[in-house]
Amino acid sequence: MSKPKVIVTRRWPEVVENRLQELYDVQFNRDDHPMSAAELQGALRSADAVLPTVTDPINAEVLRAEPLRCKILGNFGVGFNHIDIDAAKARGLVVTNTPEVLTDCTADIAMLLMLAVARRGMEGDRHVRQGEWTGWRPTHMMGRKVTGKTLGLIGMGRIAQAMARKAHHGFNMKIVFTDPYPPPQTVIDELQAENAGSIEAVLKHADFVSLHCPGGKETYHLLNAERLAMMKPTACLINSARGDVVDNQALIEALRKGTIAGAGLDVFEGEPRLDPGFLELENAVLLPHLGSATLETRIAMGNRVLDNIEAFFNGRAPRDRIA
Repeated sequence: MSKPKVIVTRRWPEVVENRLQELYDVQFNRDDHPMSAAELQGALRSADAVLPTVTDPINAEVLRAEPLRCKILGNFGVGFNHIDIDAAKARGLVVTNTPEVLTDCTADIAMLLMLAVARRGMEGDRHVRQGEWTGWRPTHMMGRKVTGKTLGLIGMGRIAQAMARKAHHGFNMKIVFTDPYPPPQTVIDELQAENAGSIEAVLKHADFVSLHCPGGKETYHLLNAERLAMMKPTACLINSARGDVVDNQALIEALRKGTIAGAGLDVFEGEPRLDPGFLELENAVLLPHLGSATLETRIAMGNRVLDNIEAFFNGRAPRDRIA
């Protein structure tokens, strides 16, 4: 019996690629370039499974590929707003993702962003490298204290809970949050957290606001000019979730005018294209979507995809099916 044909849209850790080669007739994207819409359609026409990443727009146009050979999209990532789920369902495609395995690493990046923007870490690094440092002095590059401050979480899923644990137990931070589907009371009690009940309440009370909501139509530009203006002028915004949750222009303007004190961003609307306005801001820490970027996590993500497609091809329900 011939092996299923699998196309992987970007390079994965070597150990997972080796496992793929053992199990399937696999085609890799050898030069790791972002695949075009035409290339993605070609993959859907020629493979039994296509394994995209969060940077591959599997939209309605791409999903109109004919004839459609692909039966399953094994997404490498927990987010799936880059896939038109309704269109995928209409074509009879199964879609899976990789939850749980990247929780701590993404929460670590959110903590890194919070600390870096509060204590001006990246700015200080540039200051030293550019030969501008003349020595310690009492008023030099003063930042904002993190310990004991209030962390506001918009969304209280796995990653937000992991960040809350690090912040509360490690930095004695008070946790306030909002989520239409709050976690169990045991989790809230463990974190001594307060359900603020609304986004607006979180924005008004938090010293640091961290976004942990999915992307998509319902959360598009959730943080706009009006809501950014509700934050304290001393507060900082952290986004390790999805870029389109924040209105780029509104955030740039808020940072320029001092409406808020700073922002730590790992994701951007329209990435990898970056609004040049961000590059002019010393009070913004900018990372290139590093949330899950550890070898251990990326291997675990790849193995989770393989577990899902292996179950599918053996007639079992994939563990992480979302469509």
